[in-house]
Amino acid sequence: MSKRFEKLTRQALRSLPPGKRIVEHGIIYEKLKSGDGRFEICVQVNGKRMHRVVGNESEGITRTHAENAIEKLKNEARMDRLSLPKGRKLPLSFREAATRYLDRIEQEGGKNIPIKRQQLEQRLIPFFGDMPLERIGSFDIERFKKQCLDSKLSTSTVNRYLAVLSHLFSKAVDWDWLDHSPARVRKYKESPGRIVYLTQPQIRKLLEEAKKDNHPVVYPFIKIALETGMRRMEILSIRIEHIDLERRTIYVPEAKAGSREQPITANLADFLHEYLASYTISGQEWLFPSKTSKT
Repeated sequence: MSKRFEKLTRQALRSLPPGKRIVEHGIIYEKLKSGDGRFEICVQVNGKRMHRVVGNESEGITRTHAENAIEKLKNEARMDRLSLPKGRKLPLSFREAATRYLDRIEQEGGKNIPIKRQQLEQRLIPFFGDMPLERIGSFDIERFKKQCLDSKLSTSTVNRYLAVLSHLFSKAVDWDWLDHSPARVRKYKESPGRIVYLTQPQIRKLLEEAKKDNHPVVYPFIKIALETGMRRMEILSIRIEHIDLERRTIYVPEAKAGSREQPITANLADFLHEYLASYTISGQEWLFPSKTSKT
């Protein structure tokens, strides 16, 4: 059923003074100073305000063209909804996407899930809420960043929230929720921070205390860490077959930047020789074996 117009009548358009406008049913008619009339449309489609200039009367544009432009926008939105995966009737909101995101990454064995959940629930979901995921733009992200800074959060803290947002966008594309990322997430530049290191007296004190510990692997673990700078999981994952005492290296198959050979000092090589001779059980694969884990 066509709409009934009471304001945008032919007589009202002709008699409208220059600089004035009439708005009805999402159609805006403005009489320009030149005497020409311009038609625009401004409607809500899929939760987003859409504004378009249709054209001027001098170009042959009429109210009917403006009505057709509105109908076209609605038809395109309707087709978008119909092309969504089965079971989806509306575009995925950020709130819904965040819930599904947490479930999916947990199933995939993702990292830091409790922290991601906290960051989403604390600020990201309250801010983006029911906004369609595909409609989130750079302007929305910049507003979120400003809100965080206004709340006295540091730029590094804001970057942690932005990292979760960026990862959610990336995963949404991987899982076919989106054809492409809706916006680029620009993080703040961070200062390198303060470098903290142990002094020689602190190192000696640490090793002395480690020797006193009741757990037999505390001292060798700390000694390897101090002598090599290897990461915690790299040390715990050392296989005996990967220790080459003659070449003084430890092969690390799964380092952060790929596999590598870690050089070790002569002092550490001598220690590992004695440690392996004293503690290794026949058939043992790992330097620090666990009774509860096969890896």
